[in-house]
Amino acid sequence: MELTQDKINLIDKIIKNDRKYPNNEDLYDDFFNETCKRSVVILNSIDAEATLETYLKRVVTTSIINVLKDSGRLRRTRSGYMSTKEVLVDNKTSIDYSEISVDYSSVSIPQTPEDIVIQKQVLEFVADTVIKLDREEPDKDYLNIYTLRYDKGMTQKEISEELGISQSEVSKRLFKLMDKVKNIIE
Repeated sequence: MELTQDKINLIDKIIKNDRKYPNNEDLYDDFFNETCKRSVVILNSIDAEATLETYLKRVVTTSIINVLKDSGRLRRTRSGYMSTKEVLVDNKTSIDYSEISVDYSSVSIPQTPEDIVIQKQVLEFVADTVIKLDREEPDKDYLNIYTLRYDKGMTQKEISEELGISQSEVSKRLFKLMDKVKNIIE
């Protein structure tokens, strides 16, 4: 049985106006398919537009609830259905927050302009040092290895495939390069 465009538009409108639709837009196709599956038999037998809309509102609500339950986004509680992201708190329970402590050690505090300038100077120094070392030993391909590893984020295995050398050779060259940079900095 084929749906006419006006019925498709009506189903679309009802789904998008349902209160459970926001934040679940990615499941629209599932909502639509479930609604059609549940209502296809009766859609063409109802002539009155108001009656059809009332019927479809109930079918859409049921379809959305079923899809959300199946996708793990909704669970049944004593008072009805609720999102799995919500936490149910009993009104009789009082929560004492006085014993809760917050650890801010993992919070990164924005750097001062001076810190940013120093960091930039250190990075420029490291880059200049890598370029100098690459010129001194061009057969080691230090600059290319450094660029692939730290600028492009490639793994040692990917670098070895890119340059046609063994992974252990890439590892040795990176270690030697970083050791030389460290010695120059010290």
